[in-house]
Amino acid sequence: METLDILIIGGGPIGLNCALEAQKNNLSYLIIEKGTIVNSLYNYPLYMRFFSTAEKLEIDGIPFISTAPKPGRQEALEYYQGITRQRNVNINLYEKVEKVSKENEIFVVETTKGKYSAKNVIISTGFYDIPNLMNIPGEDLPKVKHYYTEPYPYAKQKIVVVGSSNSAVDAALETYRKGAEVTMIIRHSEISKSVKYWVKPDIENRIAEGSISAHFNAELLEIKEKTVIFKNEKGEIHEIENDFVLAMTGYLPDFDFLRNSGIELQGECLNPLYNNETMETNIPKLYLAGVVCGGKDTHLWFIENSRIHAEMIVQHILSK
Repeated sequence: METLDILIIGGGPIGLNCALEAQKNNLSYLIIEKGTIVNSLYNYPLYMRFFSTAEKLEIDGIPFISTAPKPGRQEALEYYQGITRQRNVNINLYEKVEKVSKENEIFVVETTKGKYSAKNVIISTGFYDIPNLMNIPGEDLPKVKHYYTEPYPYAKQKIVVVGSSNSAVDAALETYRKGAEVTMIIRHSEISKSVKYWVKPDIENRIAEGSISAHFNAELLEIKEKTVIFKNEKGEIHEIENDFVLAMTGYLPDFDFLRNSGIELQGECLNPLYNNETMETNIPKLYLAGVVCGGKDTHLWFIENSRIHAEMIVQHILSK
C-alpha cells in the first residue's frame, strides 16, 4: 500500500485548496469525500447567494468569474468542480472515512471502500452534515426539515421557520413569496445582525407589515402532526396549525469523529485544539483546515478567511 504524503478528508473548497497546494509542491496526496465535489455547497438552497464577492471565494489564485456582484450556488459549483477537472485533482467520491489511527508515525485511514496510509492527514470536513437539534418532542416527524433547498414544496402551506440567521430568513422570505403562511419562532430579540445586509431590511419590513408573523424571545416546545406548540416572550403557551417546520437552527462538525481521531476538544463550544500558526492539532502531523476549526462557533471560519490554511499546512509539512 502506497504511503501518501498527505491524505485530505473532505472535498470542499478548502480541501481542494489543500490538494492544489500539495500539487504545486510535488507532494503525493488524495482527497476522500463522502459525497460529490464540494458536497456541502451542492446541498445549499438552490438560489442561495454568497455574502462574499467572487474574488474572495477564489482558491489558488484561479479567477472566479461571476456576472453578479455576489455569486450564487450554481456558479460556485461550476467554479470548484471545474477546477477539479482542469487540475486533475486526485479525489475519491462517495467514500466516507470511518477511522483515523496512527501506527509507527504513519496514519492508517479506514473508509467504507478501503484502507489508506499517509504521513500527514488534513481534516477539512466543514460543519454542514449534522443538524443542531432542538431536542423537543416531534422533531423526528417527517414534516420537520433541517435542510431547506427551495420554496415550491411549501406553496399554500402553513410554515413555521425556526431561527433568525441567513438560512432562516431566506426560507421565510422565499416560502412567503410562493404563497406560504409563514410564522417565525426566534429565540432572540431581533433578526440576527449577521443576515446579509441587502436581505435584512426585506425581512424586517415583511414582519413590520404583518406579511410574515414573527415571535421574538420565543421557544418552540413541541411539534405535532397538525400543530406546533410554542412559548412567547411573555411565557404564554400557544398552539397553532402547521403543515411544515423548517428548523434552521444551524449545523455542527462531527465531534465524535474528531474525538475518535485523538483531537482534544475544549470548552463549551468544543473548540478543537490546534496550533494557530501551523494548523497542526495535538496529534503530530494531523491538521485541521476550514470551518471545522471553529467547533460550535461555526461562524468564525468560512471560505474567505480560511483559504490561507492550505499554504500554512503544506509549508509546515515541507519544513519537517
